[in-house]
Amino acid sequence: MTEAFQFKLLSSDGNARRGEVLTPRGTIRTPAFMPVGTVGTVKAMYLDQVRELGADIILGNTYHLMLRPGAERVARLGGLHKFIRWDRPILTDSGGFQVMSLSSLRKLNEQGVTFKSHVDGALYHMSPERSIEIQGLLGSDIQMQLDECVALPAEPGEIERAMEMSLRWAERCKVAFGDQPGKAMFGIVQGGDIPKLRERSASALNELDLKGYAVGGLAVGEPQEVMLDMLDVTCPVLPADKPRYLMGVGTPDDILKSVAHGVDMFDCVMPTRSGRHGLAFTRYGRINLRNARHAEDARPLDEQSSCPAARDYSRAYLHHLIRSNESLGGMLLSWNNLAYYQELMAGIRKAIEEGRYSDFMAETIEGWQRGDLAPV
Repeated sequence: MTEAFQFKLLSSDGNARRGEVLTPRGTIRTPAFMPVGTVGTVKAMYLDQVRELGADIILGNTYHLMLRPGAERVARLGGLHKFIRWDRPILTDSGGFQVMSLSSLRKLNEQGVTFKSHVDGALYHMSPERSIEIQGLLGSDIQMQLDECVALPAEPGEIERAMEMSLRWAERCKVAFGDQPGKAMFGIVQGGDIPKLRERSASALNELDLKGYAVGGLAVGEPQEVMLDMLDVTCPVLPADKPRYLMGVGTPDDILKSVAHGVDMFDCVMPTRSGRHGLAFTRYGRINLRNARHAEDARPLDEQSSCPAARDYSRAYLHHLIRSNESLGGMLLSWNNLAYYQELMAGIRKAIEEGRYSDFMAETIEGWQRGDLAPV
């Protein structure tokens, strides 16, 4: 444990990095996957389960938590960690992405964004300063700058305008964040799919000397190749002694390949959202438990898994639960999926330490391509 926020680079294999983010609430082993706890809950999971699966950090959402139960209320109740019974680090995003994607009415200018709540239609104003204030009230350990995320494809002029404003907002967020011992504010690199804008954004944020840097505005509709190309031009500009976080990513394949391009931290709703819809992630690839082929299959998802949801329940039972719309089906598959993601991250970290990351990637992809077990 430490009283300061630090990043230690322990080893590397090509561009893949093995490290640790040290915080007063505990160490985050990187590369790390952060389960998404949008409104103070990782959907369909007990946080004790999330902890036992090996998650060192979870993510909370500023937009949703400011709407309900409200940041000031959470602060009065002792902060988000106490409120949800999670004693490890929490990262909160800035709320900018949700404002852009969920609000049916929004007005954006230099001062911030005014938007209508998707919950009750009430009007709110989110400035860079207010975003940081809310994250401080929540008590998060890693706070994100407010930015404008442009969905791709978009016109170059629009991408550049949003990127430049996001840089100005980053400066304001840094001032608002001030000095918070043991905590960090991350900047967010924008620039869409335009390499020179990505480089300019990363370089300008680097000059702010922040404690970490995120790459935003990817996995928003562009092909994987574009995402990886943008990482190729962005990561070399970012400082090697600071953590790099690829926001909203993603599939196991996205994570595996992005680590090879120098990324340290990930988050995505995919494992829990997919689980609630009957999709399991395994070393055999994706398995759709809605399919009739599983109706009389007494085998588990993966008898070698350490997760009870994957090891101890039959595919026939999981199929029955999902087809019957029983809540337990989504709970068990979310458990399986988060377990697989954390097992994947542990394998990634070990492979980097051993200097065999390329081999690990090839073996993992081969397992996915080999596919699921033959029908009984």
